[in-house]
Amino acid sequence: MAASPHPSRTLRGRLVLPGGVRPGALSFGTHIGAVTLEADSEPDDRLILPGFIDTHVHGGGGADTMDGPEGVRTLARFHARHGTTTLLPTTITNPWENVLAALAGVREVMASGGVPGGADVIGAHLEGPFISPRRLGAQPPHAVDPTPDLVAQVLDSGVIRAVTLAPELPGAVEAGLAFAGAGVRVGVGHTRADAETVTAFLTTLSETDARTCATHLFNAMGGVEGRAPGPAGALLADPHAFIEVILDGIHVHETSFRLARAAAPGRVLLITDAMRAAGLGDGKSDLGGQPVTVRDGKATLADGTIAGSLLTLDTALRNAVRAGVPLPEASAMLSDTPARSLGLSDRGRLEPGLRADLTVLGRDLNVLQVYVAGIPVLEHP
Repeated sequence: MAASPHPSRTLRGRLVLPGGVRPGALSFGTHIGAVTLEADSEPDDRLILPGFIDTHVHGGGGADTMDGPEGVRTLARFHARHGTTTLLPTTITNPWENVLAALAGVREVMASGGVPGGADVIGAHLEGPFISPRRLGAQPPHAVDPTPDLVAQVLDSGVIRAVTLAPELPGAVEAGLAFAGAGVRVGVGHTRADAETVTAFLTTLSETDARTCATHLFNAMGGVEGRAPGPAGALLADPHAFIEVILDGIHVHETSFRLARAAAPGRVLLITDAMRAAGLGDGKSDLGGQPVTVRDGKATLADGTIAGSLLTLDTALRNAVRAGVPLPEASAMLSDTPARSLGLSDRGRLEPGLRADLTVLGRDLNVLQVYVAGIPVLEHP
């Protein structure tokens, strides 16, 4: 296979590949030049994985997407230290002008050449305001219908890579088709739609080869019952929809995660849905202008509603492995599957020619090294 020109580094360890964990070496510059499997004569405990891809992250390290460019840069640096090499800064339902300003902030970061020392910011996830006012979850009460004018305005920002829609809203089908036509992954979430409405929505989009997704499955959409499968049941039953899961031990029960994995093999991707308080410990914070209390690792609004997560993707990986997921499969949930959900063909696997986005873990699955396009953003001795 073709090598990238002038690889400048070599990493040796245990390569986490789709077929298993194998001793070997990676040579790379900005892209992977060669993947070499080696005899296990001198085992190295380091695990080399494709860099993590987070398609749904609001904030972290004290910053939020809605803060503007510096907020995006701060959260990108924070999550890079936890193995994330690509992310979509995610908006929250706010007054319309605030949403547009947040998208402009993401655009400014991308136009400036990215975030030194941080994850690759490839666009934004528009979560809100095109959601049900009756399924806000922790989102502020500024939901609006996805009219053609509003959809055109956000698409004109040039940064939308994923969107969340409630399919029961007036104009949702037309909006979904417009987003899909622009190459945007269309997610179903924050919805009170029944299974039939969701299935019809997904079927219409699938006829255009759209990429579809569940926005944080089970959360802000209800669960699955025998006579009322709801959005979650419709999304799991659809053979094409990808499935976001917040695997922090708070948002989704481990058995529910196992259900999703069994029902949607190869379609489950782990996300953080992290808020600005991620990494800061217990105390006071905010989400979309709403006061939040963090206590014992759980963030809640004043009324007790779960308010985003404090998760990082390295913790999500460890949680998946503890739930019985083999490491290669858990790794794919953080790399190859989210890459496929976004239509990214240049990252997500350890293959020659792909970007050298790499996360190196110790035996305990804690992060040791992180490379973004071959540039080290974290290196422990």
